[in-house]
Amino acid sequence: MKNSLFAPLTLRGVTFKNRIFVSPMCVYSAEDGGKPSPWQLVHYGSRAAGGAACIIQEATAVLPEGRISPADLGLWNDAQAEALRPLTRFIKENGAVPCVQLAHAGRKASNSIPWKGMGAIGVQQGGWNVVAPSAVPFDDKSPTPHVLSEEEIQNVIAAFASATARSVAAGYEAVELHAAHGYLLHQFLSPLSNHREDRYGGSLENRMRLVLETAVAMRHALPENLPLFVRISATDWVEKGGWDVAQSVTLCAKLKEIGVDFIDVSTGGLIPGITIPSGPGYQVPFSDSIRQGVQIPVGAVGRITNAEQAEQIIANRQADAVLLGRELLRDPYWPLHAAHALGEDGTWPKQYIRAKP
Repeated sequence: MKNSLFAPLTLRGVTFKNRIFVSPMCVYSAEDGGKPSPWQLVHYGSRAAGGAACIIQEATAVLPEGRISPADLGLWNDAQAEALRPLTRFIKENGAVPCVQLAHAGRKASNSIPWKGMGAIGVQQGGWNVVAPSAVPFDDKSPTPHVLSEEEIQNVIAAFASATARSVAAGYEAVELHAAHGYLLHQFLSPLSNHREDRYGGSLENRMRLVLETAVAMRHALPENLPLFVRISATDWVEKGGWDVAQSVTLCAKLKEIGVDFIDVSTGGLIPGITIPSGPGYQVPFSDSIRQGVQIPVGAVGRITNAEQAEQIIANRQADAVLLGRELLRDPYWPLHAAHALGEDGTWPKQYIRAKP
């Protein structure tokens, strides 16, 4: 083994064969009330056959009103869990670890799927009422959300715990809590969207409370040997008044204390129209800051596109894994090509062995 990118990574009782993870990306293709379509089986299965170590499934709603769109996957009932079992089985048969990202979209829920025209859809058009920590809409075209009561917040936490248990029943070997990209848990974290005056708002301790309580509930619902991931947005990309790296380090230290095993570090998504200085590996410094500040395994994401770049991130200990999104949409077999580029003997599917370089 010459390269850090292809060294195995063990979190609790699960070993990932390399450091290349599929970043969770919505594909808006669920059918029959949040169940996977054949398209999704092929989509995720091809990335497993392509050599990635971990397939993190797109944002999967813990409640119907937590869906981003009507075409989102869900895990709020047992029928959905049963429908996902062929997917997790195929991923494992091809040497990858199946992971599901559990989510609630909050004020960013009830939207049309992208190719049908982005934007909020009302109840009359098949949408639903949205919820949030405060009555602050996402933008001037979005509805004003219903403010969650403390009792309703407890129901959300319970829904995450129940969905975690269903994830295990469905065959997932890791679970990720989505607390990033402006969705419900991120809305509670940031002062820009959380204007509450109860124990879930105001101070940093209070704004972190929902994320921490949810992570505790999910950890209790997971077997001891299975890892728990949390995806965060490390910054809102505003100069002051928002969520930032210092607060992210504090949050991640607390998450580590309660048994979270891996932080998936992204940024942004809370505020529309923000200018983000995007470039190759532009979010890697955030994963580096959290890794160094908290001493917890982290994943780096964002414009990671070539093998040498990914290898350098892992070798320099800026992250413990790289999460590829658009690059793996363009090329499901990127890990196999990266192995060849770095002189590694990538494990090709036996059905494709005649194509191995």
